[in-house]
Amino acid sequence: MDLVHPYEKLTLVQVGWPVAIYLISSHLFMLFKPDFSKAWLKKLPRNYNAGVIVICLAMSWFWLLLAPEQNSVMPLLSELSRNLAEFNALKPILRLVVPVFCIGMCLYVREFLFVRGLGMLTLMAAGPLLQGAMFKDEPTRILIPLFAYAILIFGMFCVGMPYLFRDLVNWVTADNKRWNLAVGAGLLYGIAVLVCTITLW
Repeated sequence: MDLVHPYEKLTLVQVGWPVAIYLISSHLFMLFKPDFSKAWLKKLPRNYNAGVIVICLAMSWFWLLLAPEQNSVMPLLSELSRNLAEFNALKPILRLVVPVFCIGMCLYVREFLFVRGLGMLTLMAAGPLLQGAMFKDEPTRILIPLFAYAILIFGMFCVGMPYLFRDLVNWVTADNKRWNLAVGAGLLYGIAVLVCTITLW
């Protein structure tokens, strides 16, 4: 098995494109469709079906980090497997616990399930972003870690205090100036990442 994890092979360009595309596309949509976006965001915290999707995505991603390192039957499952050092011995147990935990969350933790799942997904996404910017010489690389740490903090609050997501959405959508400022800031950040991805990275 290749000792270099796929995360470690990521470049600034490879992480810059998805960040830029996500920020620009989502914020452009919110800019031109504010009423629809506001109504949709207000419904998301208690959208159970969306919650099942995002939490299954997050748990599947996490499970891949725990996958057997040598899998002759399905070698692709081993691609994302990470060395957990002293916790490696727990990986076989965690491979069983994670699916059970995911099913249990879907069945018994219905309140704010989407927010919790979104938090887990952002926590997982921060890893490859930080790895892609690590040890790079370009000063503007700081745009990626800043975004990664922002979604890390966001994700921790979503998992631990999911009601804050609802409160944040209600606060931002209650005033057009706040909405435009938030959407504009996200759009400008995405454009900055895009410009750096194309010209500098």
